[in-house]
Amino acid sequence: MLTPTHVMLFSLVLFGIGIVGVLTRRNAILVLMSIELMFNAANLNFVAFSWAMPEIAGQVFAVFTICVAAGEVAIGLAILIALVRNRENIHIDEVNLLKW
Repeated sequence: MLTPTHVMLFSLVLFGIGIVGVLTRRNAILVLMSIELMFNAANLNFVAFSWAMPEIAGQVFAVFTICVAAGEVAIGLAILIALVRNRENIHIDEVNLLKW
């Protein structure tokens, strides 16, 4: 039987994979995907806590973070498209175009 503890442990694993992806990847698209994985792990935790304690607040927070993640993806992809058009490079450590 699946319990909220199992879901939280799965969320912990997903969040750890996301952190490793952010810290080790050079490609900006893969970094954005890792950040999305961490957002989804947080959403799983919100839903698991909402499941453990019968309240709707966890599900409301999950929907809110999904909206924030959608905005982050839209802005991140717009910046990446601008970088590819100007520099033809999306490696994070080689991009210094946004510095003053």
